[in-house]
Amino acid sequence: MARLSLWKEGKHTNDYRFFDRRISEFMSISGTGVLLHKYLGPMPQTQGQPDQPANTNTSELNIQDLLFLENRDRKYEPDVYRLRGVYQVTDNSFDLSQFGLFLQTGTLFITFHINDMVGQLGRKIMNGDVLELEHLLDYHTLDPDLPAALKRFFVATDCTRASEGYGPSWWPHLWRVKISPLVDSQEYKDIINKIAISDDDNRPIRDIISSYNSYIQVNDAIIEQAEQDVPASGYDLTPIYHRSGDTDTPDFAVNSYMGSSVGAPNGANVVQGISFPQNPEIGDYCLRVDYLPNRLFRYNGTRWMAIEDKVRTNLTNAAEDNRTLRNTFINNDRVFTDVRGREQPEKQNLNDILKPRAD
Repeated sequence: MARLSLWKEGKHTNDYRFFDRRISEFMSISGTGVLLHKYLGPMPQTQGQPDQPANTNTSELNIQDLLFLENRDRKYEPDVYRLRGVYQVTDNSFDLSQFGLFLQTGTLFITFHINDMVGQLGRKIMNGDVLELEHLLDYHTLDPDLPAALKRFFVATDCTRASEGYGPSWWPHLWRVKISPLVDSQEYKDIINKIAISDDDNRPIRDIISSYNSYIQVNDAIIEQAEQDVPASGYDLTPIYHRSGDTDTPDFAVNSYMGSSVGAPNGANVVQGISFPQNPEIGDYCLRVDYLPNRLFRYNGTRWMAIEDKVRTNLTNAAEDNRTLRNTFINNDRVFTDVRGREQPEKQNLNDILKPRAD
């Protein structure tokens, strides 16, 4: 009598096929509908470089950026695949395994039948595939103006064989996928910018599922309030009266340029320009706007004495408001013509300049 063994030397026996058909039937009966957007690989790159090679073909094996190991510009198949998956529905609860209270995110683990999945997709689900769970549509949103229910998109972040999916003959039948909620980022714009909100609204679904506009509104409101609270850097000493040591000289308020207490008296004539005026008188003030930052001078009869610099600039980053050396360096968009007649930007990164060139 031959020795009994469930393992048949690496062969898919009739027992395996029987179990696989029963598991497929179970997934078809009890599984929920899942719409899958198949990841095809990074967008083709015609002009490559060592860390970002040129890929004229679209393949899941390609890597867009070898330095950061990222595929930022992803391409997805326009066709949508319908699969059946099973997962355990759980409530969001607080995670007490770490210091403090952490609310568990919407990460789910969903299983698929391997042979059914490969038969439809041509491969197993992999990282980067986008899944839409149809039964999680939100029909009752707080915004009554939304023309359609909110869809729930997830991204596959980890895939492996499910431990509970092995049959008695030691062959796997189930594929376990870890999915996380999709966010509006560069990787998924090929999907969220091409799916319409509804049949009556042709706007991309990105307009309603993205929080980008809300973040922009919050940021603009913070900047506007900050500009009201602190309109400029330094100190505003305009309402402060400076008392001189000479009893014959009246007290005066300060024309504050950077917040120092040595500015010109309020009401004093301050000439602005890129050069000093001709035939000045003792006590005349001149604001040189060709200095960065602008500098205030006072004529003492023999020379122009530097009084203070105008460093009270607008704190919001802008090329015209912040006329300082630091700002003109950071926001430098000027170009120059080199000896070969080529236009080059004045502001360049060192890694762009220090590149090996052939002699």
